[in-house]
Amino acid sequence: MKIRDELPMDHRLAGVYRYGAAVSGVILLVFGILGFANRLDFFDTTGSEIAGLSSNGLLSLVSVTVGTLLIAGAVIGGNFASTLNMTVGALFILSGFTNLALLETSANILAFRMPNVIFSFLMGLVILTFGMYGRISGGLPHDNPYWLRRHPEQAAAEEERRRRLAAVGISAPGPAPEALGAGGTRGTGPDRPALNRDNHRESAQGRA
Repeated sequence: MKIRDELPMDHRLAGVYRYGAAVSGVILLVFGILGFANRLDFFDTTGSEIAGLSSNGLLSLVSVTVGTLLIAGAVIGGNFASTLNMTVGALFILSGFTNLALLETSANILAFRMPNVIFSFLMGLVILTFGMYGRISGGLPHDNPYWLRRHPEQAAAEEERRRRLAAVGISAPGPAPEALGAGGTRGTGPDRPALNRDNHRESAQGRA
């Protein structure tokens, strides 16, 4: 199963993936450009404050690179944007944990401080949510392309049911296929005779 085949490019979910990648990418790109504009030292572990966060030249470069990648993903769209969002979001969360352990050490090459760690967690969760939206859930609607791809037999059964209902002039969702008799006609269950008796009673009252 190819991931790119799961989601039609014009599906409404594609807009969510594009929007998430674009907004996140612009935020990171602006942060990185501000770092370059301030000519920060590349490997300064103490960092300088940029937009309320600590940064250095290396973190500015990483921000610009990841931001550009997300914007490119927004342009491409589709499953690529979704998968990219999930990947980058997971990396941000991993970065938060890693740099939390490296605070106040000489290995803190990205000049992280606690606000950076919190931002990394929050940004990661936001990007990850955009990537997983409508794709990873136990309650996806049955017209969702990911659900259709993962449950082909049930999807085929539901499509057959819709065709049988349409053949007798019933719009889906309608009664279960068991409520249809042979040849697609309505069965003669307990509700059918009751309906006939009611019609007969109304006709008799009209003649009286």
